[in-house]
Amino acid sequence: MDSAVQKYLDRGLQGLWYPVLASWEVQSTPVGITRLGEQIVVWRDSNGQVQALEDRCPHRGARLSLGWNLGDRIACWYHGVEVAGDGVVKDVPAVERCPLIGQRMVLSYPVKEAYGAIFLWFGITANQEPEALVFPEELTDSETYSHFLCTAAWRCNYQYALENVMDPMHGTYLHSTSHSMAQGERKAEMVLDPTSSGFIFRKENQRGVNFDWVELGVSGVYWMRLSIPYQKRFGPGGPFWIVSMVVPEDNDNCRVFFWRIRRVTGWQRDLWRFMYRNRLEKLHWAVLEQDRLLLENLAPDARTYEYLYQHDVGLSRLRRMMQKTAQTQLAERETQHALR
Repeated sequence: MDSAVQKYLDRGLQGLWYPVLASWEVQSTPVGITRLGEQIVVWRDSNGQVQALEDRCPHRGARLSLGWNLGDRIACWYHGVEVAGDGVVKDVPAVERCPLIGQRMVLSYPVKEAYGAIFLWFGITANQEPEALVFPEELTDSETYSHFLCTAAWRCNYQYALENVMDPMHGTYLHSTSHSMAQGERKAEMVLDPTSSGFIFRKENQRGVNFDWVELGVSGVYWMRLSIPYQKRFGPGGPFWIVSMVVPEDNDNCRVFFWRIRRVTGWQRDLWRFMYRNRLEKLHWAVLEQDRLLLENLAPDARTYEYLYQHDVGLSRLRRMMQKTAQTQLAERETQHALR
């Protein structure tokens, strides 16, 4: 593959919404983060709405995340320059009639907050309008499903985290001692089924036994959906659903988001949520830690030495999709640059 395409992919595809933080992580104090290699400051204004800017004061380049939240704007700690959520400089208190005032000097990010997470839009070009952000029904149908969001930082490239979920067979081995993935055949034929938004990768002739299938969807955001069968002693609601998303921080770090979901209503919802907090959550974290430990300790430049086989068809399809998207986006950026 072209080195420029791989470099672009390693940093993160653009033209997408990404979850960047859990809602509870952003209060009144500005928060500085790195996502897709970009330094970003996030804060809540006086109405509780999340704002996001490039984390750079236009005056001397100080981090705005070190400054003060003034509601609809942030004041830089260095010299007090005030920048609003749309990137426009509102005041330069140290200077009379400063030409910076009224100018849009800092990149602003479109923001949506949903299902306990904060999403930012990363455009292919600076003026690209955000696409619609569509979620799987297990999140949107709050009457039927109940969920908990967990998020964690992993020291690996985000592509490895995506590919890990796109590999149902690893559950039989890596998670064989878990509370939910000890059953089923240790060999399987794998099948790939296209869908309107992506594809499903599944074990042939085995369903409802282990981690037997996973679905990739692209609907303004890359998401993956799967279900794992649960014994009745783990509470009501049938299979345990997971919707996952990953955001790159930089080439070597990412942030994973997992919504853990059951189909429960009425008193069963209350029972499951109680059981989750008091017993199941620590079991789920133990499984997630197995994934993290494995991925953070892959051999250096692991992809260079891979020998893929039939179980990796889903992973290969995902890579081809992302590579094609990266090529298209790079060409669009080059065209935009040539027109300037």
